[in-house]
Amino acid sequence: MPEADKEGERYSPDQPQQTPGFFLKGTHQLDWGMKNRMARVFDPKSGRTVMLAVDHGYFQGPTTGLERIDLSIVPLLPQCDALFCTRGILRSVIPAECQKPMVLRASGGPSVLREELSDEQIAMDMDDAIRLNAAGVGIQVFIGGEHETRSVHNMTRLVDAGLRAGVPVMGVTAVGKAMVRDAKYFRLACRIIAELGAQYVKTYYVEEGFETVTASCPVPIVMAGGKKLPELDALTMAYNAVQQGAAGVDMGRNIFQSEAPAAMIEAVNAVVHKNMKPKEALDLFNSLKAKAAKGAVRAA
Repeated sequence: MPEADKEGERYSPDQPQQTPGFFLKGTHQLDWGMKNRMARVFDPKSGRTVMLAVDHGYFQGPTTGLERIDLSIVPLLPQCDALFCTRGILRSVIPAECQKPMVLRASGGPSVLREELSDEQIAMDMDDAIRLNAAGVGIQVFIGGEHETRSVHNMTRLVDAGLRAGVPVMGVTAVGKAMVRDAKYFRLACRIIAELGAQYVKTYYVEEGFETVTASCPVPIVMAGGKKLPELDALTMAYNAVQQGAAGVDMGRNIFQSEAPAAMIEAVNAVVHKNMKPKEALDLFNSLKAKAAKGAVRAA
């Protein structure tokens, strides 16, 4: 029998993994082009990223807040470090003069109408990612899901294509409806994704043991924003995640479903890049929100 993961053993979260010659862990031996793309997504000064996730439509259709990406998301582009979107949205909506790095959703299949969502396939060719000047691609991996093996092989095929082209792959941990979201599961899922070649991993935050998830993953982890939370809760989650080893966030609904998305992404930036405490970031959010409201009244 395989040796079981034992809680609390030798994760050493207080001893950061060494990164000789480059600022992101697990990337110092990659090719120049791969490093350059990673340095576009992650800020070399802070070593972190605020990715704006707007890929939800690939299986959910016009998600609340994403009905008109040209109106809700394009104005936020200057405030994010990178955009996670589909190639369809990139070609049809995102201005080509935008200088922000684009990470493209590369998997798809079942829609939200289906009960089982793990039956995904690779949904774009790496040649198209290069054609679109993508800084990376992201793919769902369903560890423990019904179609686990296929999703793992989808990712490894994409990793091989990415290595040939110098394009990083972000493996995204997908949690089924019946799965337990705890540190033990995410240690397993993130480690498998990293071991099989993904250059970074997107996963969920857990309140207990998240530092063991980041410590046991040899490549950068970005925190998924998940469902919409009250602003203070979302800022607290982001703060705790980066303090416990995450290299940033890939946040969507907690930004574009906020009453003041521009203010919220600024507050998230302050938490991620400047280590601003959550309550201070909430004050910043409220201040920016009020300022924007006054400006709107004057314009009217």
